Amino acid sequence: MKKLYCLFLFIVSVNYSSIAQYQKDSAWIVENYTKQEVMVEMRDGIKLFTAIYAPKDQSEKHPIMFMRTPYSCNPYGETNFPARWNKTGWKRYFKENYIVVMQDVRGRYMSEGVFEDVRPFIKNKKKKTDIDEASDTYDSIDWLIKNTKQNNGNVGMMGISYPGFYASMGAVSNHPNLKAVSPQAPVTDWFIGDDFHHNGAFFLMDGFSFYSGFGKPRPKPTTQGEPGYPVPGDDAYDFYLKTGALKNFTKLMGKDIVFWNDMMKHPNYDAWWKSRDARKSFYDVRPAVLFVGGLFDAEDCWGAWNSYKALEKQSPSTNNKIVMGPWFHGSWDERVDGSQLGNVQFGSATSTWYQDNVQLPFFNYHLKGIGEKDPVEEATIFFTGENQWKTFSEWPPKKIKSQNYFLSEDNKITTVVTQKVKQKFSSYSSDPAHPVPHREDVGDDRTIEYMCDDQRFASRRPDVLTFRSAPMENSLTLAGPIEVDLDVSISTTDADFIVKLIDQFPLDFSYHNDNTNYPMKGYELMVRGEVMRGKFRNSFEKPEAFKPGQNTKVKFTLPDVSHTFQKGHRLVIQIQSTWFPLVDRNPQQFTDIYHCKDEDFIKSEIKIHHDGQNHQSKVILPVLE
Repeated sequence: MKKLYCLFLFIVSVNYSSIAQYQKDSAWIVENYTKQEVMVEMRDGIKLFTAIYAPKDQSEKHPIMFMRTPYSCNPYGETNFPARWNKTGWKRYFKENYIVVMQDVRGRYMSEGVFEDVRPFIKNKKKKTDIDEASDTYDSIDWLIKNTKQNNGNVGMMGISYPGFYASMGAVSNHPNLKAVSPQAPVTDWFIGDDFHHNGAFFLMDGFSFYSGFGKPRPKPTTQGEPGYPVPGDDAYDFYLKTGALKNFTKLMGKDIVFWNDMMKHPNYDAWWKSRDARKSFYDVRPAVLFVGGLFDAEDCWGAWNSYKALEKQSPSTNNKIVMGPWFHGSWDERVDGSQLGNVQFGSATSTWYQDNVQLPFFNYHLKGIGEKDPVEEATIFFTGENQWKTFSEWPPKKIKSQNYFLSEDNKITTVVTQKVKQKFSSYSSDPAHPVPHREDVGDDRTIEYMCDDQRFASRRPDVLTFRSAPMENSLTLAGPIEVDLDVSISTTDADFIVKLIDQFPLDFSYHNDNTNYPMKGYELMVRGEVMRGKFRNSFEKPEAFKPGQNTKVKFTLPDVSHTFQKGHRLVIQIQSTWFPLVDRNPQQFTDIYHCKDEDFIKSEIKIHHDGQNHQSKVILPVLE
């Protein structure tokens, strides 16, 4: 999420008096728009800094496109205009003569008040001091409708990542003039599925790098952000391993990073975390909603899928839709064209297609009345492997069949349980002192490509189990969430379980017009990977220790996939217990990991059972018929 500090924020500004030195496309906004900066008062008296870009064209009334952000709505100053607006999807809304409005949320940058991370939604507000992000959105829209000239009375909202959370909160504000909202990769639940925890396991690399800068206090309004902790050298794996236990990172953070220190006080899924689940507000939502996300979104793959499902269930009358493409975090805004990620090609400019055929038509229909019917289908999903867009009347699709894929002896995957086996389990030794890296090469940060990286490097490690199917006799298309059902025994009282679904390309594979030097023959594409912190296997609220040596079920769900294994490809399942420094190390003892000591980390002997009878491990795949 930290990579979105500058997204949509117009970080390169141009002064009106020196416009001649800039390219013509950068000057266009100055020639066709005016800019106004105002402080909009909320119901409790706090004022929020708001920048309004309005078309000079007065021949008609215009809809308002509104984004609220904690990442700054710079450039500041009414004579300073964005120079890079034309490099993102926002260019369409300027060209369409939308009134574009950016706002610093409460307590961030130039707005007044106190910032609170993922501020809890208050359902029944009774006092003026009962404020949340929904009420701030309502009050802001109310002011804009009444005070912005030439608006047509229709407001839309969108935002990616943290701004996606504010879009979600805008949707539940239910202001009558808010007609359409698009939360994109929205922050939804930071303990269960996105950004900083997955199934209770702490995503150390993202959490530390993000909050060491973003979390610094802002005692008064400012136009400047704060830098994060400067990781020494170029080897993040080495830095995070040598720093050690989580409490050592807390020392590096210091006492001023409020949210980090609050997280360290809440190791389990308690009331503090539950109040910050955005889905709790998804009832009786009135504007049309379009959730958007990336299949390879390293920060927030989980949020869009699960926000859509929650709103669909809790507010069934809402015009609620979802789009998922083959994108990294926010890349559908056209920072790239979406035709490739890392070594993997998708056959077309998916980001451009989405902007032209989904997002703009969605807002134009609801805010400008363009079109005779809603142009967007219920679910518009890109299927990797076959590189095709598909539409569905619901998600997951109706025509899916749950198919068991059993892990068996000799590291095979079968669809039929073998009753008589010689090898009743597969095993490995998990050593926190030598954790499995999340990427093959050395680097100083978590890459955007790791979610589709080649996993052959992991297959070669003795602490990673790799199970393979025979080559596919026919194509296999998956559409929906993946269920993991492991029968395990461990030598300690806790461990993590990372499960990866992988598409192994055949040895004669090549792309048409291949433009990569990477060896794609035999490539092991990670379609989906997820971690389960073992102690939360039965409850996120009440963790339980393992009994050493005793068979135990570990069940969890991987985020949805939309992928086709082509004929001749192999289905591969990898299982491991470290994924570093992406995920913090589990000491493999039942303890409060946030406060454990360096000496608490011990080895664990892990067994994955597949005896063909009572103790059979498997994954359950959603096969599209």
